[in-house]
Amino acid sequence: MLSDPILTTRPEDGWDIPLLVWRAGMPLRAASSGPLGGGLGVRNWVVNATVPMSYHRDDPAEHLAALADGLGLDGPGVGLLTGVDVAEVVARADTGVRVWATVGLGTPIWAAASTPAAPAQRVGTVNIVGYVPAALGDAALVNAVATATEAKAQAIWELGLPATGTPTDSVTVLCPADGPAEPYGGPRSTWGAPLARAVHAAVRDGGSVPCVPWSDRRGG
Repeated sequence: MLSDPILTTRPEDGWDIPLLVWRAGMPLRAASSGPLGGGLGVRNWVVNATVPMSYHRDDPAEHLAALADGLGLDGPGVGLLTGVDVAEVVARADTGVRVWATVGLGTPIWAAASTPAAPAQRVGTVNIVGYVPAALGDAALVNAVATATEAKAQAIWELGLPATGTPTDSVTVLCPADGPAEPYGGPRSTWGAPLARAVHAAVRDGGSVPCVPWSDRRGG
């Protein structure tokens, strides 16, 4: 089981900067595109850390590993970064599936745009963390990440943005490591369908209110 996230802060560059921490009651299998702990594997925790819009480090994995160490997190985990104030996380649930999303849509893009997006000053990252209460096989986990991404894109379109996401979005899906593995994670599968609905609701609801970068509120 993945616990509700705990909101805490860490001192950095003279600020107390927020971050969310999820701890697993037991090791979970995960598929993630996060800068720390991405790929497929067993993970014990997830961190979603706010950073200022002036963030310029080129070692995000090392940065996140140091944050996890400072929090006393043991073993492998997943680390995510965002300019969004993670205190504004949106949580949704459907048929046992749980989803949390921090939604910044200031840099909307089409995934297959022919030209790169212009540099943006507005916060533009959607980080999604999902928990499915049944074991998923490798292919099903990968498919679940695709399903969550499709649901995110649907929500963004319904919000009136001509986009599929932002350049820095991340998705993490976790599930129990033991038990018979479900073979499918698509949007009409047993667990993919509620995952899609929960992600869609979280991104739609999170994106329906203005998002001001955390550092803009503090003049940084």
